[in-house]
Amino acid sequence: MGQVVLSGDPPIEIKLRRSARTRRISLRVSRLNGQVTLSLPNWTAEPEALAFVREKEDWIRRNLSERIEPSVPVLGGMLMFEGYEVAVESHRARSVRLENGRLLVPGAPEQVGARIGAFMKFAARDRLNAAVDRYSGLVGRKVMRITLRDTRSRWGSCTNDGRLMFSWRLIMAPPAVLDYVAAHEVAHLVEMNHSPAYWAVVRRICPGYEVQRRWLRVHGRELHAVRFGD
Repeated sequence: MGQVVLSGDPPIEIKLRRSARTRRISLRVSRLNGQVTLSLPNWTAEPEALAFVREKEDWIRRNLSERIEPSVPVLGGMLMFEGYEVAVESHRARSVRLENGRLLVPGAPEQVGARIGAFMKFAARDRLNAAVDRYSGLVGRKVMRITLRDTRSRWGSCTNDGRLMFSWRLIMAPPAVLDYVAAHEVAHLVEMNHSPAYWAVVRRICPGYEVQRRWLRVHGRELHAVRFGD
């Protein structure tokens, strides 16, 4: 993997990633760290790659300017939970708990992020299990397994044998958004595609899903920007 620098104010470092399987030149701006990566076929000459980068300079700078800077939960700060901002406060309790709009966190300040992350995962599993049970009952399908991950490219997935995966960060979104993602994946148990028939299933079990889908498109990056230190 090589690297080129796009001159300007400021200059932008761009990683070159060559692969025999890559068939066309493509650009990606990481939402996590702002790294710009140019993927290209092995046979592409560097001058051609640089010309492509210069042509896309406005797009690159626009995406970098729109990137949300990472944040970490701190005592005295605010954090999104189920669509609302809650105050993060120190407490002598044995475990993290939510009380009257406050997220009470025990332990040393350097443990705050990891403790909240564990709390988020537990809460997400509880909410997603309930939502999946409800929607799978509506479509008459059986779910074999539910797993939670910290995925970056998708909020959920469904396999042919009935295993569902979700991002636990959905617990930070409004409950209706989490419910929509659960309905979205459960609907794949009926239609393993995104055909009109599939969206008809989503609409039947989750009316008005378009609003929640739009929320994720607008605010999803904010959920990924929080670092819990785990």
